[in-house]
Amino acid sequence: MTKHYKLEHRLGYRILRWVLFIALLSGILLSASQVVVDARRVSSDLDQQAAQTLALVRDASTQAVYSIDEDLARQVVDGLFEQEAIQYAGITHPDGDTLAKLSRDPIPAEYRALTDPIFSAKRAYRVPLIRGAGNGTVYGYLDVSYDTAFAAAAWLERATLTFLSGVARAVVLSLVLYFVFHLLLTRPLFRIINSISRVNPDNPGDTLLELPRGHRSDELGLWVNATNNLLVAITDNQEKQADAEARVNRLSRYDKLTGLPNRELFMTMLEKSLEQHQRRNERLAVFCFGIDDLKSVNEQHGYHMGDLLLQTIADRLNDGCKSGTLQAARLGSDQFVIVRQHIKDGYQCAATSEWLLAEVARAVQLGSREVNTTATIGITLFPDDASDSEQLLQRAEQTMTLAKTAGRNQFQFYVASVDQAIRDRKKLEKDLQRALPENQFHLVYQPQINLETRRIIGAEALIRWEHPEQGLVPPDQFIPLAELNGSIVEIGQWVLEQACAQAAQWSAKSMPIRIAVNLSAVQLKQEDIVSEILDTLKRFSIPPGRLELEVTETGFMENLDSAVEKLNQLRNHGINIAVDDFGTGYSSLTYLKRLPVQHLKIDKQFIHDLLVNDEDTRIANTIIDLGKSLNLAVIAEGVETEEQEFYLRNRGCQLAQGYFFSKPLKPADFEQFIADFHAKLVVDSTHNG
Repeated sequence: MTKHYKLEHRLGYRILRWVLFIALLSGILLSASQVVVDARRVSSDLDQQAAQTLALVRDASTQAVYSIDEDLARQVVDGLFEQEAIQYAGITHPDGDTLAKLSRDPIPAEYRALTDPIFSAKRAYRVPLIRGAGNGTVYGYLDVSYDTAFAAAAWLERATLTFLSGVARAVVLSLVLYFVFHLLLTRPLFRIINSISRVNPDNPGDTLLELPRGHRSDELGLWVNATNNLLVAITDNQEKQADAEARVNRLSRYDKLTGLPNRELFMTMLEKSLEQHQRRNERLAVFCFGIDDLKSVNEQHGYHMGDLLLQTIADRLNDGCKSGTLQAARLGSDQFVIVRQHIKDGYQCAATSEWLLAEVARAVQLGSREVNTTATIGITLFPDDASDSEQLLQRAEQTMTLAKTAGRNQFQFYVASVDQAIRDRKKLEKDLQRALPENQFHLVYQPQINLETRRIIGAEALIRWEHPEQGLVPPDQFIPLAELNGSIVEIGQWVLEQACAQAAQWSAKSMPIRIAVNLSAVQLKQEDIVSEILDTLKRFSIPPGRLELEVTETGFMENLDSAVEKLNQLRNHGINIAVDDFGTGYSSLTYLKRLPVQHLKIDKQFIHDLLVNDEDTRIANTIIDLGKSLNLAVIAEGVETEEQEFYLRNRGCQLAQGYFFSKPLKPADFEQFIADFHAKLVVDSTHNG
């Protein structure tokens, strides 16, 4: 702020101006006074010198005029002219006759224009010549004129020196005074101004003024202390005012009982969230729920206990909202609302609803009694169910009311089909937890064919779930659920053990089949996954080369460094590594160079429309060429037609699997398929021979 001050507006500059002006004026006046006094002294000296000179020659001049001695008179005049300052000397009779005289021109000098008005150009003196103490008869006169230029020159030199030294002393004194002023006043003031410029108007007490050094007890120190006290007082008043405004705002926008936002504030928050989610093309869910039978709690335990119950539930909601993805509010009476942001699907909404039901269902201590209560929840989704805040909340409240007519302690979605789909998925998740203990899983094996030799070189182990009520559940329905709740780790280990056990049985039957097993991203994150796999191979006496682990691109890209380290350990023990569903994810050469991969599996979606869809055909060709350039074997999965098999074989794809060769088979059927396939191969080779 101080940088914008103009120079002439600065206090230091103004002080310097005034100090210089006063000092110069004082120096000039004092010097002028000294010059005037000196001029008077010079003038007096001239008169005194003339009087002394006249006194010395008066007797001789009187004798010369009395005796009318021209020679003596001339001697007197010549003697006077020995003084260079005398311009005229003469001895005359009373009647005016001159006995002797001499004169000379005044010396020319430039300074005479200054000094002549002061001292006059010349000074004339006359002395009457009287002999002795007689009757006072005047016998003549002695006249002398002095040229003042000689005395004036000396005076002018002294006057000039006096004037200049006086002015110089005044300037030096003024600078010294200014420096003292600067040290004692202007510099401390400037620092104080800088301190003031750094004061935050919103919080003036946070940045106090710096006390200038050496001014603790003087006026500046008192001023700084008084200003700091004022700043602190202003901050205190601002804080008190802000607290008062916050209290007023809270009373008007927050629920007095629970401290949660009220309906008005919640609608404002919801509108802002909707705008944000609409810009980002994201989804949002509103959960409106009411406490079941709060009226009975009030009647049995009193309204105070009912309020305590509501406060306890509000505290639990607040704790759950600390993550930042949830926002809670109280709509009134026994109704609350929760907003969950950035949701991916309705399944997340169901998980949030279950959490809400569990939080409300936890026992509440009301005095000496423990009270249990439940809640019913209505759920709406943005933008699926509504696009504005009013309609979104209104439909959530309607859904909650509708859900209460059907029962309590439950949640319901606004759209019936969504509600049913979520309930089916939640039920499937619960059933999945019983599937492994109740032996509902089994493995099937799909052959992998070498397209060049036409021999079976391996099989992919695929899990199947025989649900007791729904029958066969597709893997793409239950595998994501297992990965979501973490049960895939246990299921994956079971698949590995079953595949290794089957490989051991086939090995005993002289069927050295390589088994390919899928390794999920969740399993790959396990710290002990390498040791578990190696222990399983050792337990079933399976050579590591008989096992191939198929990993999807998304499975190792989440933590590439850790995945590379673990896969390298497995590869170092001889286990084969394949990238499953290649082409659907990142498909980057960067990670392929780092991974110990032997096989690339072309995803079946590109094989399905091979020779029909140009883009899928180009992708398949690119993957085959990439495998050749990196010296990796390429496996095409989902081969269903002879045309696809013929094209892939001629294009250079080494391995394939799919319904064209065989569907996934149970172990006994797989053994029979191998026998039939090899027998057919022998017959075909005989005919060709």
